Amino acid sequence: MQLTHYTSKFSPHTFPITVICDGITNAPNIGSLFRTADAFGVEKLILCGKDIEFGRKSAKTSRATEKYVPFEMNTDTLESILRLKSAGYRIVALEITEDSQAINQITFETTEPIALIVGAENFGISEAVLALADSVVHINMFGQNSSMNVVQATTICLYEITKQLKEN
Repeated sequence: MQLTHYTSKFSPHTFPITVICDGITNAPNIGSLFRTADAFGVEKLILCGKDIEFGRKSAKTSRATEKYVPFEMNTDTLESILRLKSAGYRIVALEITEDSQAINQITFETTEPIALIVGAENFGISEAVLALADSVVHINMFGQNSSMNVVQATTICLYEITKQLKEN
């Protein structure tokens, strides 16, 4: 028998992960990022940038998870990263670069909180933000396209990170 939201046997768990959204303004993506953050027990979502569409359209795709996932809005991505870095967070940027490593080749430990930075599909993560990252990771892909939707990419990364944290 298929289980519902109310009959599933998943145990709630919050991981020491904050997702920083660098310039993501698309309302459906923002709503879906809330759902993903909720699904993976993310401690906080930080929406950075200007003109962030947060309202009816994002609430529709979030399926009310914006009520449960702690979040903040900040126009300055760098300020958010520097604040977390000074608090001891490991800064991990999700971006394809010449030096990025595959997400499944990185080891994540429960001893340090993680800030996962994801960028807008059209522009990615800025060079200034990448310069602050302790690690830059990518997802190995095998098709013709070199990128995927930010929500899908974030979901894949959070799966790998939480899988490792749960095993430790």
